[in-house]
Amino acid sequence: MNIKSLLLGSAAALIAVSGARAADAVVVAEPEPAEYVKICDVYGAGYFYIPGTETCLRIGGYVRYDIGAGDVGSFDGAWARDKEDGEVNDTWQKNARFTLKTWTGQETELGTLKTYTETRFNFGNTRFSGGDGSYSGNASNKDVSLNFAWIQLGGLRVGKDESAFDTFIGYAGNVIQDTLVPYGGFDTNVIQYYFDAGNGFSAVVSLEEGYGPYSIDSYVPHVVGGVKWTQGWGAISGVVAYDSAYEEIAGKVRLDVNVSNELSLWIMGGYGSDDNYNDSTWAVPAGGGLVASGRGMYKLWGGNWAVWGGGTYKFNEKTSFNVQASYDEDENLGIAANIAYDVVPGFTITAEVDYLNAGSYPASNWTSADKESNIGGILRFQRSF
Repeated sequence: MNIKSLLLGSAAALIAVSGARAADAVVVAEPEPAEYVKICDVYGAGYFYIPGTETCLRIGGYVRYDIGAGDVGSFDGAWARDKEDGEVNDTWQKNARFTLKTWTGQETELGTLKTYTETRFNFGNTRFSGGDGSYSGNASNKDVSLNFAWIQLGGLRVGKDESAFDTFIGYAGNVIQDTLVPYGGFDTNVIQYYFDAGNGFSAVVSLEEGYGPYSIDSYVPHVVGGVKWTQGWGAISGVVAYDSAYEEIAGKVRLDVNVSNELSLWIMGGYGSDDNYNDSTWAVPAGGGLVASGRGMYKLWGGNWAVWGGGTYKFNEKTSFNVQASYDEDENLGIAANIAYDVVPGFTITAEVDYLNAGSYPASNWTSADKESNIGGILRFQRSF
């Protein structure tokens, strides 16, 4: 009986201890469900939802390496001093650039809310002649530039952009040196409104600040207005601009034609008044070079009128040929042609040859070229992502 009682007591003790230990056991919490990044295909490829929000974000940009030679355009050959005898030599102009771009989009009760930013970082050499006759051509880091930073809600856009005088009607072709004969200033803060009427009709009104010597000089902004009709065969567009600093008017009209799947052509004409400009002084535009201040924010070509034209021919999915010719009343003639080859998707090599004849050199010379007739070229490597 004593042995039986002992066994029963031992079993009860073991059960009690086991229960106590079970009460003290560590309970492992279940992991929180992971919040994976979700694809947002509302605004195109590359967007994703910012976790915890309804905002779609896309990050992109490009890495570019340019090699230039000769004396044409804003990318003419550089100067360097000989390290032994100090003589000034011509040399390659090279520039490496990293460009970071961001896009956001979100649907609201007032329409689509968008933003776009673009920041550029550059390293390379420059061609510069100081007022004391000194020369500088050493490679170094260059200024960081904020090229775009705007907010758009529905059709209303505010912030840093390029002038609607250029963006709405379209840049001058697919060549690198498209401003051998310039077709308008670019950098500016804006308050714009875009209107899409349907059936291919659209319009824009833009209040602009300008940049550098072309900035407004009072509370009165520069004003740009434009209309466009786009169809499957191409487009017809026109813009008119009022330069409030000089009270001058400039305008451009453009025709784009899609001849075939391989060939597209375009032609653009511009006219601007210049009664109030002062041709006796000089200004330095964005991108370098010298330009007579007889040109304003929008009428940057020489004389009252100018014409530009060109096209693109696609040999195949990888290779295209691009050409542009331009001419103004001051007899400045610019010709640019290149071959662009997509080595693999996102990586393009472009080889371009450029020619500029500065008709009334130097008064109408847009570039820092040394003579009336100039030739040069650029080899560009670009990885876009």
